[in-house]
Amino acid sequence: MILYESSEDYLERILMLKEKNGEVISIDIANSMGYTKASVSRAVKNLKENDYITVDSKGRIELTEKGNEVALKMLNRHRIFKSFFMKCGVSEEIAERDACKIEHDISDETYNAIINYIIEDERKLNNK
Repeated sequence: MILYESSEDYLERILMLKEKNGEVISIDIANSMGYTKASVSRAVKNLKENDYITVDSKGRIELTEKGNEVALKMLNRHRIFKSFFMKCGVSEEIAERDACKIEHDISDETYNAIINYIIEDERKLNNK
């Protein structure tokens, strides 16, 4: 299955909600993302069929190992970019929006180069 940006967003949101609330059900996703219950239901069905999540008899959603890997990747990228943009003087609102866009489209090579640059820059600042 090709994992589209929207699926990555769902997985990331499930992880965020799990961290915040301890458990996640479909209505939590719908409310937090501003989507209809029907849209979330279709996405949950698709993610479940492709082994990114499980859903128990009470409707609680859990990330599988595969789903957690994608969710962590997206969430880490999001947090890094948002923080970086804000350190550059971008407002939190714009940094949030831009991080959401970039986290999906940037290559691993470029992302890793940026991380290495940030780490090296921090080292230089700390050694002054």
